[in-house]
Amino acid sequence: MTSVTSDDTGVGAASWERAAREFAAWRAGDPAGLDRLVRLLTPMLWHLVRAYGLDREAAEDVVQSTWLALVRNVDSVRDPQAVLRWTTTTARREAWRTAKAGRREDVAEPQTLDAALPPVGGPDATVLAEGTARTLWRHVAELPERCRRLLRVIAFEDRPDYASLSTELGIAVGSIGPTRGRCLDKLRGLLAADPEWSDRRD
Repeated sequence: MTSVTSDDTGVGAASWERAAREFAAWRAGDPAGLDRLVRLLTPMLWHLVRAYGLDREAAEDVVQSTWLALVRNVDSVRDPQAVLRWTTTTARREAWRTAKAGRREDVAEPQTLDAALPPVGGPDATVLAEGTARTLWRHVAELPERCRRLLRVIAFEDRPDYASLSTELGIAVGSIGPTRGRCLDKLRGLLAADPEWSDRRD
């Protein structure tokens, strides 16, 4: 399996479809498909895992465990389109268990991620350009822990599992939407007060 560091970037909108293609190729007998899938998705998994306050070593272990779990359970992912959600959900659950077991203090060290979001509509949509990603995630790191986790999940999962989020965040399923709105308002306030962000958006 190809080793990928946390500094790799490039998970953009087209990569969601590419992940399905690489997974399908690997399952059809092309071993290089797994290497390409690891190279593609590891930066995103790393970013999600670090949101749980894990140090570098623990985060690397969780990401590696996620890939090993996929190898062991490849037959359970029947639809290649589901591989992205499968890996992100597995990584989040393992990170949550690891953080809970270790009782680690959450330390925000946002990793630069370029154009990670697929284009979506609606008032909550955030389109990341290469020059603004670093500023955005720096301000995400300033938010309370619950907001950081919630915003990272909705950024990287097209259909978040609200039941799982409810358990992880300790809030009712019906409160996730309003909480997301408040977190986004806080983030918008931080961004609006940052001249660097305003200059880039003009």
